[in-house]
Amino acid sequence: MRFLFITIVLFSLSSCFRLDSFMYNSDSTITEYKLDDFDDEQDFILDDSYDIPEDKIQLFTLSVGVENHEIYCLYIGNQNTINTDTVIFYNHGNKDHMDFYWQRAKLLAHTGGKMRYGVMMIDYKGYGLSGGQSSESGLVEDTKEALSWLYNQGLRSDRLIIYGFSLGTCPAITIAGDATSVLVPARLITEAPFASTDVMAADGGLLDMPGSYYTSDRFENAEYIKDVEQPFLWIHGTADDFLSIKTHGEVVYKNYDGVYSQAERVIGAGHSTVPQTIGFVEYNKLLESFITKKI
Repeated sequence: MRFLFITIVLFSLSSCFRLDSFMYNSDSTITEYKLDDFDDEQDFILDDSYDIPEDKIQLFTLSVGVENHEIYCLYIGNQNTINTDTVIFYNHGNKDHMDFYWQRAKLLAHTGGKMRYGVMMIDYKGYGLSGGQSSESGLVEDTKEALSWLYNQGLRSDRLIIYGFSLGTCPAITIAGDATSVLVPARLITEAPFASTDVMAADGGLLDMPGSYYTSDRFENAEYIKDVEQPFLWIHGTADDFLSIKTHGEVVYKNYDGVYSQAERVIGAGHSTVPQTIGFVEYNKLLESFITKKI
């Protein structure tokens, strides 16, 4: 009888739990983007040597989908030279909004030296000041719209690097494996990728239920990575207690079967501490080495 009671309680709790709220931990209550003036919780704060000149920071909006939801975009670099520059497109994670990831975008803008590469980042629908509601298909749709903007500025696929962190690995991997995308990235970088919603449900101890029981979205990085042929850099902290390197990252990496793969297992790093653990200078060297590697 006691076992039956516990089972009923666990089932009731699990039936109320939705992975949607777990996946989309957004903050849409802000009224403006503050960037360097953002003083809430952040993973790290870079020193003044990483500052970006104001005239090299463009904040703008794009209209997405049939409902014309407005999403906010940020570009670091000279917008007039996108047609000759190489651009790192950064798909951020599930937390907050672009202010929270601003330090990471600035760090990427110092790969190979200050502003050698352009860097673009967006707030998905439902994040920050972007309208609409977050979804798996929406993440991809928003990213594709931003890539179309880059294409219209003159960027071509051989000069596009796509980088996904955590939740952002979903659109990054999906688009890297989609030959119909207006821009198919030349190289793919993922940091702390997740394998699937099924693995998330299993890791969370949510009984023996498939991920589809907890969300209508389909997050299948471990499957979609099989479609990626471009050079692939996988980065994951060995102490990640949010997305386990064993059940998530290693599975994604193992399923890749493209032309070249590189694994960076960062000893002692947690889910959001990879750059700090490696060291900012070494982190930039790692990215630059992969981006410029002849394959």
